[in-house]
Amino acid sequence: MLRTELIRPLPELIEANALRFGDKTAFRDDRRSVTYGQLAARTRRLAGHLTGLRLQPGDRAAIYLGNRVETVESYLAITRASAIGVPLNPRSTDAELAYLLDDSGARVLITDPAHAAQVRRVLTGARRPKVIVTGEQGVPAEAPVGALSFAALAETEPGAPARDDLGLDDLAWMLYTSGTTGKPKGVLSTQRNCLWSVAACYVPVPGLSADDRVIWPLPLFHSLAHIVCVLGVTAVGATARIVDGFAADDILEAIAEESATFLAGVPTLYHHLVQAANERGFHAPDLRMCLVGGAITTAALRQAFEETFDAPLLDAYGSTETCGSITINWPTGARVEGSCGLPVPGLGVRLVDPETGRDVPAGQEGEVWVSGPSVMAGGYHNQPEATAAALRDGWYRTGDLARRDEAGYFTVTGRIKEVIIRGGENIHPIEVEEVLRAVPGVADVAVAGKPHDVLGEVPVAYLVPGPEGLSPEALFAACQERLSYFKVPEELYEIDRVPRTSSGKVTRHALVDRPARLLATSSGHYETLFRTDWVPLPPIRNADALATAATDATAAGDTAGTPDAGGHWAVAGPDPLGVGAALTAAGLRVETFAEPGAVRDAVAGGATAPEVTVLGHPPAGDELTRVLTWWATDERLAATRLLVTTRRAVTTGTEPPAAATDTATDAAAQAATWGAVTAVQAAHPGRLLLADLDHAPHSAAALPAAAASGAPRVALRAGHAFHPRPAHAAPAPERDHAAALLDPRGTVVITGADGAAGAAVAHHLVAAHRARHLLLISQRGDEDPATARLAAELARAGADPTPAAADATDRAALAAALTLAPRPLTAVVHTQGEPGELSERELAALADGAAHLHALTRNVELASFTLLSPAAAPPAAPGRADHAAATAVLDALAHQRRALGLPALSLSWDPALPERERLAAFDAAHTTDQAALAATAAPLGAAPATAPRPAAGAANDDASGRANALRRELAELAPAARKRALLDLVRAEAAALRDLPSPEALGAERAFKELGFTSQTAVELRNRLVAATGLRISAAAAFDHPTPAALALHLRDELFGSRPAEAEQPPVTVAADEPIAIVGMACRLPGGVAS
Repeated sequence: MLRTELIRPLPELIEANALRFGDKTAFRDDRRSVTYGQLAARTRRLAGHLTGLRLQPGDRAAIYLGNRVETVESYLAITRASAIGVPLNPRSTDAELAYLLDDSGARVLITDPAHAAQVRRVLTGARRPKVIVTGEQGVPAEAPVGALSFAALAETEPGAPARDDLGLDDLAWMLYTSGTTGKPKGVLSTQRNCLWSVAACYVPVPGLSADDRVIWPLPLFHSLAHIVCVLGVTAVGATARIVDGFAADDILEAIAEESATFLAGVPTLYHHLVQAANERGFHAPDLRMCLVGGAITTAALRQAFEETFDAPLLDAYGSTETCGSITINWPTGARVEGSCGLPVPGLGVRLVDPETGRDVPAGQEGEVWVSGPSVMAGGYHNQPEATAAALRDGWYRTGDLARRDEAGYFTVTGRIKEVIIRGGENIHPIEVEEVLRAVPGVADVAVAGKPHDVLGEVPVAYLVPGPEGLSPEALFAACQERLSYFKVPEELYEIDRVPRTSSGKVTRHALVDRPARLLATSSGHYETLFRTDWVPLPPIRNADALATAATDATAAGDTAGTPDAGGHWAVAGPDPLGVGAALTAAGLRVETFAEPGAVRDAVAGGATAPEVTVLGHPPAGDELTRVLTWWATDERLAATRLLVTTRRAVTTGTEPPAAATDTATDAAAQAATWGAVTAVQAAHPGRLLLADLDHAPHSAAALPAAAASGAPRVALRAGHAFHPRPAHAAPAPERDHAAALLDPRGTVVITGADGAAGAAVAHHLVAAHRARHLLLISQRGDEDPATARLAAELARAGADPTPAAADATDRAALAAALTLAPRPLTAVVHTQGEPGELSERELAALADGAAHLHALTRNVELASFTLLSPAAAPPAAPGRADHAAATAVLDALAHQRRALGLPALSLSWDPALPERERLAAFDAAHTTDQAALAATAAPLGAAPATAPRPAAGAANDDASGRANALRRELAELAPAARKRALLDLVRAEAAALRDLPSPEALGAERAFKELGFTSQTAVELRNRLVAATGLRISAAAAFDHPTPAALALHLRDELFGSRPAEAEQPPVTVAADEPIAIVGMACRLPGGVAS
């Protein structure tokens, strides 16, 4: 099988084929071609000239070219000069090129006119290689001084002959590894290394011969191209058409023009070829063999391709260090799904436990070790330690992990250094990728680890959509079906392409820097995105009942039994909401003062401090902050709390649409007050109260009970009190994940384009949401350097930005700016400044501009209307009152627009979040049905003042009381009704956690695992059930009792003891792959908790 006649020095093969196939085309690109006779002559001349340039045997000569005939000629000429060829990635940045040239120590650099200016920039040091530039027009002016013409050297006879004396075991090439981690390393190989791979694998297995017409679109600087296209084609005398790029239409055209018989590509390319061929009705009757590099094809892709092209896809697995394939699937052999085939004949391939160095049996995972003639002879250039680590006792340790079945077929499972360690569990990205790649709609995928505060790392999937689009539900379902729970990706992102090396290997470290759109999370909610739930406080008797009780007690001369009898309250300043009268009617003693300072003066003069002082008409802006601060810090007022009232400042979801009397201006003023008070209140817990009233007469009378509840903030609606509680936001159950927040054909308005927030969103919308037309509004328009710079950057990214100048506080100026939109409006994003650092002007522009944009676009059919508040702190946490006020105004406007049936989202950004997390929250927020959200790095419990606090020492008594009350209530029910009540409780709480439309949407026997429950959701469900029942429930209850029915039975047993014998049911078993949680340092919770 080994074609030993091909393992000869390259000059011999070249000259032999010049005699056999002199006039036959050897290589062709879209500009020129070269015959075998010309190839021999041109490479001989070039080699002689290289010798004349004092390129000595063993010196390095770099090739910095794209896919073109001159690249092949350079490879061969350098070998004929007995030097070492160093192909470089022509897409290198300046820094990368400088590193590669310095590391290689290249004495000669061959490049093209397109790279001449870059080469000149980079070559600034004292040690400069001699530069040769391709092209028919001579040396371009931007080339380094002294550069020579490649064409002139190839066409003129040199003063010295080609050396042609490089031995088979002399170093011939240095190819840089993919660099998926750290800096690239130069792999030193000989002619024998590489030609052995040609003779043992790439010629005999696919049958490459002189009759083949090869289409080669893969980068020529990479190992696979070097071995197969340059050396393989040259050795057998085939013809290769070199294509520069992966455009499917271009490759199909080349296949047709050349009547191609042999094709090379990566899975993504073959995926696009199938699509393009089916659209065009394309046929390739001569195509007989297709080589796959970079990754293993799926069964679906292989079937689709072979049905379309009637040619097999040949998967292989190899590395730069082995000069080609380690294993390969044979065209006529068995096809094992996901396998990279059998070892290449003549290679020794082992699977070894990397910890013990012992071979592992079939079916177990081990590191791939290789020994044989193709393994790099020279190790890594100038890296003896890396060489010693990789080459030991004659074996090359690849760092790849694989399994081998009983028939000897290998399946690569990952890389040792790419393993994601999630809570102590190892995850191989390739394993997850294979599952996702098989889901319809996935054109390409890469999985990488993302840092996690609790688990260390979690897997995240980055997906390129196919024409069908991506379905997060289908993707998660496939993962949950085929993977252990801990391998299911935490998040799904949509990207335009997967960053890969030239050979197709994923550069996972680059994924985090790619523009990406967050599609969904496996947990069903977003870790950093919070909504505000309004939770009822215990029922409060309405004002009528209180007034009646007070009247009856007064008539009987009994004030001791009057509700809140003896209560001493005060009202400071105007009382437009009639709070004083309502409190008096409820039996309280109410004093009135002209303003808050009068209360302080009275107390300082010896008067008894009121328990609560109501500020019914609070001042605005800085004056409000000043009053609140001095009140909260004056120890003379420590015995009295200041209660600030607003009207319809917040939306709880329980109220009817805003009354006609609630103008937009009133609503904004009330919301600003609410926001400012929350910020000051959080800095001084226990001193300030905040209550939002509606127009119902009962609500003001309910203030005493609300104040006694311990909740620092309440909303009173028809006499019922609600307090705010932050909760993770989740996607709307029926929302289409693919729904766009803009139409690329329309114009996106972005205000605050001169600030960091506006610029970040603009870039994100262009890169991740395909926005193309943007109206960038800032104070000075394109006269502002930041706005002009942003416009230029977006234009380079393919967008069409239009800068416009307008003061956002000036409605007329904004209206004029909107007329500059090049196309009809599709979306509005309103923001200002830098997150957490807004000036007074920017805050005014944020609040006023939102109202103006609402009015100006109210009759425009928008896909989205987003208000971004760069908040200074998480919700209800200490921070700048003016920031909190502005955020509250935006929230109120968003609710107002939703009530009118208009799109709206108010999103506040915590500056502590990294920009990528803020943009992910931006995407996530648009998948919810919420009007107002906060993206914050703070954990859910970071603002404890949001919930009412029981008195010290009362928590246990309260829990016991709730449990006893629940027992008494359930004891009155029949056994079946009791079971049903507890099941309804579990389903209601679980459905609320997952944002299901109703408890009935969750089947009684549906496993929590199917809902994507993680340890966090399990704990949250436990907390909810503890609050409802007063029971002590294990954090693992949702996994120990893995369905609503099983958990309901567990609650019944906890309440009433062991279940009766007649009610015994078979235990619900837990799947073997359910997780075990390690909580704290030494607590093992069975049944599966994900962290």
